Amino acid sequence: MQNNTFETLIGAIVVFVAAGFLYYAYANANSSGLSGYELKAKFQRVDGLNVGTDVRLSGIKIGSISALTLDPRTYQATVHLSIRDDIKLPEDSSIMVTNTGLLGNSYLSVSPGGSDDMLKPGGTIVNTQGSVDLMSLIGRFATGANGGGASSPPPANNPAPAPGGGHP
Repeated sequence: MQNNTFETLIGAIVVFVAAGFLYYAYANANSSGLSGYELKAKFQRVDGLNVGTDVRLSGIKIGSISALTLDPRTYQATVHLSIRDDIKLPEDSSIMVTNTGLLGNSYLSVSPGGSDDMLKPGGTIVNTQGSVDLMSLIGRFATGANGGGASSPPPANNPAPAPGGGHP
């Protein structure tokens, strides 16, 4: 009888701890802990970006992506950013998709501009650079499709040297 009481007590503790973990996970799900204002940016390519992806300035997280949408008129990706309230970005700031390493996670890197006028909530960052398709670059390099491959002929304005190495 005493053995059943002990097992029941251990089971209750396990259930209590599991409930605590579930509550913690629920309370912190989809909340980055950052409240702030929204900005937008339009990109040609946003490969590797998702809702919740970091927005960084000088390597420090200043916000995250709150939504990704497609503009049906221009077919550009519109990225909705949530930026911390204590960070004010100049109007001429630029933003680009970058990676933590060669095969690392993508994030948005903000470079502040020099303007005295700051972006207002709901404003748009105009200077953008989308993600780079690494496989496409490797393919272009391997096939010489960039116009300057290893098998391209010499330029026409450089005549071939005279036979015998003499001067013409």
